[in-house]
Amino acid sequence: MFDIDRLLDSVRRIHFIGIGGAGMCPLAEILHAKGYRLSGSDNNESDTLNRIRALGIPVTLGQRAENIGDAEMVVFTAALLPDNPELVAARSSGVPTFERSKLFGAVTRKFGNCIGVCGTHGKTTTTALLTQILLQSGVDTSAVIGGKLPLINANGRVGTDDMLVVEACEFANTFLDLSPSVAVILNIDADHLEFFKTMDNLVAAFSKFAALARDAVIYNGDDLKTVRAVKASGAQNLITFGSADTNDWYPRNVTFNRGAFPEFDVMYRGEKKGHVRLSIPGAHNVLNALAAIAAAVNAGAKIDDVLSHAEEFRGAGRRFEILGEPNGITVADDYAHHPAELKVTLEAAKKMDYKRVWAVFQPFTFSRTYMLLEDFADVLKIADRVVLTEIMGSREVNTYDIHTKDLCDKIEGAVHFSSFDTIARYLYENAEPGDLVITLGCGDVYKIAKKLLALYNE
Repeated sequence: MFDIDRLLDSVRRIHFIGIGGAGMCPLAEILHAKGYRLSGSDNNESDTLNRIRALGIPVTLGQRAENIGDAEMVVFTAALLPDNPELVAARSSGVPTFERSKLFGAVTRKFGNCIGVCGTHGKTTTTALLTQILLQSGVDTSAVIGGKLPLINANGRVGTDDMLVVEACEFANTFLDLSPSVAVILNIDADHLEFFKTMDNLVAAFSKFAALARDAVIYNGDDLKTVRAVKASGAQNLITFGSADTNDWYPRNVTFNRGAFPEFDVMYRGEKKGHVRLSIPGAHNVLNALAAIAAAVNAGAKIDDVLSHAEEFRGAGRRFEILGEPNGITVADDYAHHPAELKVTLEAAKKMDYKRVWAVFQPFTFSRTYMLLEDFADVLKIADRVVLTEIMGSREVNTYDIHTKDLCDKIEGAVHFSSFDTIARYLYENAEPGDLVITLGCGDVYKIAKKLLALYNE
């Protein structure tokens, strides 16, 4: 068994299999900046590959055994199949190989201050918001974010300070490989139960993450599962945020601009610290913003700077991202893929000044669709029109015998199609000026939005 931390102190040549992945690219950038000699491969062209090439890192399209070259270490994405020729070649030749989360953990230990943002919902928005606040407050932080931050036009960056902000995902316990100095826990909800099996196991995982934090845990004091996890962790220096005034950080006098954009007084232990007017929609973003504010102040940023820069944040990529407004129709995209996320996104959309809201949803994984079928049906009914794609199975085989039609039949007026082109054409022929068409899901459903925009440009 190889010790990745020791290896990183001795090797200089690393190969990335799947270097274009959203989680791989920022790690490659950080190691490149620290002087490692990298190479990578991937199967598809992407903006991230162009970003990697611009650094002078050689990238090969297609994966072949010879691509690993003289690598002293090989890192691979979790989505890789075990018979991948590069992975097989590396293991056969005895080159140390590590899944991305192991490298991610080792990278967090290269920084004196690492803030890990976790939770079932809101991770990307909060991580991106915190990163922007710190950068604009003069902290030259590094970052690994699950979505693109428009301020830097990327989902990661390399800074000069000893600070790293990371999005910490609980799936398959990968966040337990990280070494945060500060843990931010937004919430705990039923998800990834195909892996965790029970809510008790899921709560226990978050408890272990909280226990990893060396300096502080910032957590949602209103969320009972989160409170239970933190209490069981034995963590010290606890900072709470939430809606109730029993928390350290809480909002007061919450109102909504244009029906959906929150503004509120920011309170800290009974004292008003200022007022913030958010540029991201949805009541759920009040708590996301409070978490980021609490973390930024804890990191040393001045509260006036924090609130000012929080107002300038326009959201992360694929989080209610407006892609175009052809012929009076607003086309947007959002990463929501869990019923709770769909609910807050669609509720925010309905409060905005749209004639009709079209929800174009791609169910992700057979297990989640099967386990949460009724919940998905209930929240999708919030929209005025519902269009469904086939289920994106990703890493799973359909042992559940679940199909899109099962969901479609529970939503009056909903339709489903197997082809993205067919869906784009259907939307083109049926959406009207004043409507919002929003694609929803964590897979590749965003391609429908792009296809729809292309039809308007023909």
